[in-house]
This record gives sequence, C-alpha cells and structure tokens, in this order.
Amino acid sequence: MKKKLSILLVVILLLTCTGCGKSDYIVNKDKQLVQNKQTGQSVRNDILCRPKDKELIEIYDKYEDQMQTKISKLPECENFKLNSTKYHGLWESIFVKPLAWIIINVGKLVRNFGISVMVVGALIRLILLPLSKKSLQTSENMKKAQPEIQKIERKYQNKTDNESMMAKSQETMMIYKKYNINPVSGCLVSFIQLPLFFAFLEAINRVPAIFEETLFGIKLGTNSLIGITTGSWTVRIIYIIIILLILLTTYLSFKINMANAGGGEAEKQMMMMSKFMIIMISIVSITLPVAIALYWIVTNGIMVLQNIILQRNKKGQKVSK
Repeated sequence: MKKKLSILLVVILLLTCTGCGKSDYIVNKDKQLVQNKQTGQSVRNDILCRPKDKELIEIYDKYEDQMQTKISKLPECENFKLNSTKYHGLWESIFVKPLAWIIINVGKLVRNFGISVMVVGALIRLILLPLSKKSLQTSENMKKAQPEIQKIERKYQNKTDNESMMAKSQETMMIYKKYNINPVSGCLVSFIQLPLFFAFLEAINRVPAIFEETLFGIKLGTNSLIGITTGSWTVRIIYIIIILLILLTTYLSFKINMANAGGGEAEKQMMMMSKFMIIMISIVSITLPVAIALYWIVTNGIMVLQNIILQRNKKGQKVSK
C-alpha cells in the first residue's frame, strides 16, 4: 500500500511541477486552444526561442498579449543559453532548459534535431545503466526470496492487529537483509524516467527548432493522427511504423519487467499494470509529436537490449562458476 501511495504522490508531484495547464497555451476569443494546423500541436505561449515558420510567427504576433516573452526578445534557437529567458521555477531550470540546451547543441553537431533527440535519449539510457544493473540484481534476489516471503504472508494472512503487522514487517525486512534486497533500487530507473519523459515532451513543445525540424520527410512536431489523416501514402506508412514501434518496444520492456518481477503478487500486479499501460500508450501514441515518439522508441529499445545483455552475462557467470 505504501509503495502504491508513493508512486501516486510522485505522479501528482510531477504533473503539478511541469505546469501542464491551459495557462501555458494560447487561446482564442472562445477560450479554445489555438493549434498549429500543420502539426496539430497546441501553440504554447512560453517558447524558449524564436520560430522560423511564417504561419507560426503570424499566430504568435496575433496573440502577442498572451506571450510570456515577446518573439522579438527571444534568442535564435541556435543561440539559446540556459539564462536566455526569464526564471519560471525549479522544474524549468533543472529539467526543461538544460535538456533543451543539450538537444539543441547535439543537434548542431549531428545536423538534425530529430537525430539529436534520439542520441540524447540513448546517452541518458547508457548513463542509467548502473541503476539498471542494480534493478536487475534486486529482481533476481527477490525471486530467490519469494518462497520465504510467501511463507511470511501465509503466517500472518488472517492477522490484522498492530503487533502482528509489526512482526510481519520485521520478519520481511530480515529476509530483505538476508538476500541483500533494497526495494527502492528496483524503482529508481522508473522514477527517473518519468520526469525525463515529461521534460523531453516540454522541451520539444517549447523549442521551435525541434518541432519545426523534419526527419524522414516528416515534421517532428506533427502528431501521428494528423500525419496519418493528411499525409501522402508514403508518409502515412512512416507514421504507422512509428506507432507500431512504440507499441512493440513498450510491450517488450514490460515483458522483461514482468520476467524480473520476482513472481507471486508482484508479478500479477506488474501484469495488470502492463496491460493497462499498453492500452493507454496505444491511445496516447497517436497524439504525441514524432520527436517524443522517437525518444520513446530509442530509450525503450535500448532498455530491452540492456536487459537482454545483462541477463545473458548473469547466466554466463553462473555457468563459469
């Protein structure tokens, strides 16, 4: 129960910190969100640098009174610095601006911001490799400890008094200590990934150089629904492939997590959560900008490969012993 509550609190905290509210977007006289017709994006009033698309500039000029910073005072995206715009909170300063700055500068090197998003996503996944190793080790130790944990569960199955609950908690902690299990380490990668995902999404939507960029003939700010319904057949096929890759990499990542869940109740909970998440991501994926879809595919794909390699190395070490 405590674990579920902590996860819920983290999600609520992230949603409130990211500032994903209507106040971050331009609205028309009917209080409806103004959209970029080319990409299907809702137009934000807090972009970090100057756009180049003429139609987008016209929108910003028309609703200049809603802009947090006038376009004329914004830097060119290629010249964006961490102190280029006003301070708008810790979330923006710690996550969004640094990430936007990194994507822009890597984009200068690789000459495409779509490739930059994938490269930065891959680098972050590699940086998280030590935590992934720790998480995998915790999962393996949990599997070994399951028989003893289930024994404790049966022992206190019908007891709800405080004394029994304290004794159950103490005995469970002894099992964790015996098998060197740190429950927090198994969740660290997920907890870190969540704010990074929101930060990537916000950086992409607030940096015109990213969402105006094209890759494989498609604009990175366009969502798949717009692309499938308005693009040529070649473009539509690319969008369909992107959606399928999102679903495939998501399914594989959850499948690996279920294999590492440790069995028992944890595996059942993971299975239920994975089914829910896959359905939700299937729906959401058609409304995501291509840039964030590329980030999702790359990071999930690398995570799957990392886990396969780590598991094979573990098996190889066991055989050698």
